[in-house]
Amino acid sequence: MLSRGETNAPVLAPHERLTGVYTIDPVHSTIAFSVRHAMITNVRGNFTAFEGLLKLDGRQPTRSEAYVSVQTGSLDTGSTERDAHVTGPDFLDSASFPLMSFRSTGVLDADDDQFRMAGYLRIKDIELPVHIDLELGGASRDPNGLNRVGFEGTAILRRSDWGLDWNTALAAGGVLLSDKVKLILDISAVRLEQTGAA
Repeated sequence: MLSRGETNAPVLAPHERLTGVYTIDPVHSTIAFSVRHAMITNVRGNFTAFEGLLKLDGRQPTRSEAYVSVQTGSLDTGSTERDAHVTGPDFLDSASFPLMSFRSTGVLDADDDQFRMAGYLRIKDIELPVHIDLELGGASRDPNGLNRVGFEGTAILRRSDWGLDWNTALAAGGVLLSDKVKLILDISAVRLEQTGAA
């Protein structure tokens, strides 16, 4: 017999209602980076063409998956000359390697709205393990009736690990570009209906 205020409804895991397959909405998402320039400031850029799929398991978040591909030629740093250099042979070589991609291998930690996702990042012809620290931004139904979920994420990469080691020395000492690059993600994804997910 239930006491007053109790129900026999099942107790859901905190994020169980998020379970499903989602596609990343590129119009409302950002895949960006920043890198130290001339040892005094940061240069930022973002990619304007990308797609991705998220398979979220709200009951067991460590079983969630992510797959993302980015068109390397879609780089925008606010300077056409710099964009041409970074997408050229010294760096991304988008003519030969038009895509870079990420595929997850698992979620290592899940604590409330904080997650650490492990996976492999492929740039050019090199695929290496990375960890992305993620925070759940929220979930809601938008005015068009679409179920959305949002994540913010960061990862620290060493570009030389992927062969992106072009640099030049500064007259005052040091180098023009830091080897360390900060990857910055702001993702909005839309849940597919069951027919679409299948």
